[in-house]
Amino acid sequence: MPASFFGIVLGLVGLGDCWRVAHKAWDLPKVIGEIIMITGFVMWVVLMLLYLAKWAWHRQEALAEWRHPVQSCFVGLSGVATILAGIAIAPYATTFATALFAIGAVVQLAYGVRFTSVLWMGGRDEATVSPALYLPTVAGNFVSAFGAGYFGYPELGVLFLGAGVLSWLALESMITHRLSAMASLPLPMRPAMGIMLAPPVVGCIGYLFVTGGLEGPPPDLVALGLLGYGVILALILVRLLPWVMKQPFTVSYWAFSFGVTALAFDAIVFVVRGMGGWMNSLAIVLFAIANLALLAIIIGTIRLLVGGRIMPPALVPAAAPPSS
Repeated sequence: MPASFFGIVLGLVGLGDCWRVAHKAWDLPKVIGEIIMITGFVMWVVLMLLYLAKWAWHRQEALAEWRHPVQSCFVGLSGVATILAGIAIAPYATTFATALFAIGAVVQLAYGVRFTSVLWMGGRDEATVSPALYLPTVAGNFVSAFGAGYFGYPELGVLFLGAGVLSWLALESMITHRLSAMASLPLPMRPAMGIMLAPPVVGCIGYLFVTGGLEGPPPDLVALGLLGYGVILALILVRLLPWVMKQPFTVSYWAFSFGVTALAFDAIVFVVRGMGGWMNSLAIVLFAIANLALLAIIIGTIRLLVGGRIMPPALVPAAAPPSS
């Protein structure tokens, strides 16, 4: 099982989070969000068992992924998914959920340090640079900030938030330069473009939850600015969809799911925190889009599963940067 499959957990819990806050904002049925959250948690259990089994019985494949310049970006999602699994079950098992947050935060931090230290040794082929580079240090730290704020440790969350913001800024120019000034991404890598949406909107979640969460004051300029950047990135990605979708549907399209759901989540939290009017209208539109997008991705994934095509081709070794 590729580590990238943990992106399924990110998308499901992201959608469940949207429904949880939609219940507070618009009194939508609470049970829908809880069903999605439990589904996300069960998916995390299944995928984690499969991933651990991969290390136990298919160690060479696991090591090949660990050392691969592109696929290694996704390994840290194991920690990110663990944090979100904790958030999913927090209303039912708070102590266990907090433990999952702590484990996930340590795992993502340790892997982010390892990944970045290897990256800084140099030797990476520029063709392997993609939005997936955001995952180890940007996504991991932003979700850790969200988790820390959610579980009552906002000061710790600020540390994670700062690490995520500066990592994002450090990587942004490198990734956008590769996308704009070098050869077009090959077809199999194009669904990773969905990750471009995630930094501002997931960062906004982290910011909201270290500044009061759902009970905080109306969103300030920082939160609104992050949402604004997320909206323009979403519009750019909509414009790019025909180009991305030249790659037939694979599980890699889940790369869009967390950003799409986080964008809607931010807007709905803004409504919960006191904004109305046009923001309420925007939140409704984004919530509808998130549900439709996830429905399409889920249907596509089920079709792959039924057709026996859910697993990607065997990993082809690539020239990797130095390892340690």
